Amino acid sequence: MRPEPEIGRLVRILRGKDRGGHAVIVGIVDERFVLIADGNGRKFERPKKKNVLHLEFQPAVSSEVAESIKLTGRVTNAKLRYAIQKYIERKGE
Repeated sequence: MRPEPEIGRLVRILRGKDRGGHAVIVGIVDERFVLIADGNGRKFERPKKKNVLHLEFQPAVSSEVAESIKLTGRVTNAKLRYAIQKYIERKGE
């Protein structure tokens, strides 16, 4: 059973030039596509539209990112980088 796409969920990118990297879901287009950003090469202002089949959903959801988007409609790139970095450290990569 694969987790549902939700704002703030961390993902590993399986296809495309960013393959192997991590990002955070910052928007949901429909049941097939989501918008992802990592705060570095892919900023919140210009998120990448990705097919959910090309992403591996991680069990972690960043509550800071989800709250920020829910309250203000945006999130800082630093917060995205921090959420990804914290997740990778916890996972021990």
